[in-house]
Amino acid sequence: MNKLSIERRSQVIKCLVEGMSINGICRVTDTAKHTVLKLLADVGEACKRYQDEHLRGLNCRRIECDEIWAFCYAKQKNVPVEYQGQFGYGDVWTWTAIDAETKLIPCWYVGRRDAGAARQFIMDLASRLNNRIQLTTDGHRAYLSAVDEAWVGDVDYAMLIKLFGAEPAGEARYSPPKCTGIRKDAISGNPNPAYISTSYVERQNLTMRMSMRRFTRLTNAHSKKLANHKHAVALHFMHYNFARINQAVRCSPAMEAGIESHLWSIEEIAALAD
Repeated sequence: MNKLSIERRSQVIKCLVEGMSINGICRVTDTAKHTVLKLLADVGEACKRYQDEHLRGLNCRRIECDEIWAFCYAKQKNVPVEYQGQFGYGDVWTWTAIDAETKLIPCWYVGRRDAGAARQFIMDLASRLNNRIQLTTDGHRAYLSAVDEAWVGDVDYAMLIKLFGAEPAGEARYSPPKCTGIRKDAISGNPNPAYISTSYVERQNLTMRMSMRRFTRLTNAHSKKLANHKHAVALHFMHYNFARINQAVRCSPAMEAGIESHLWSIEEIAALAD
């Protein structure tokens, strides 16, 4: 069986993490579409396993969480009747956490935006931490029971709730509503008001939309299959955590967190799938 050279695999992966569409990568690298998708699946699964194993025992102190929307197969309103209600067809949410100090992404979860997904995501996050943290989320109510179950009060937890004006109309209908203010609600423990923020995790959401074409809001490059969506997310976070210099900390988040001693190359990421 023919196998791509490490150079060709690295070229394809570099295009993937820079936000190119699958068809665009095929044209630029002169690689067959099924080969690109097979590589995405192999390296995405390898990146997920690696991070699941190594992003543990973390000494984070301030964590921010959020959810980012995308869609698979078709937008929710266009999902065929036979697929309605099945996860992987229509709305798909990626739950993310970020260490506000090191900018590390300790974990993520691709699922629905419901209480079950919140519980699985927060329980996973709690299992990776060594110490008490200050946690900030948005006002999504599903976090309340999930955080309480994961930490049983042993956390300084607050919600940052944004207050919005009326929905835009006319030509501005694709713009988000104007934020008219915020409210900071302390939920448990003693969160420091100065650190009640979701700014870093929301900026990470922008990084995801810029780095993965399938996350663009108005696009035909969306994920057609849920598995490919998950693989792309795993690859993105591997590159973000280990192989990309974060301008805020001037090294990779993994280096800043003391998990890694050097900046990974694309070739090292490609080699994970060997």
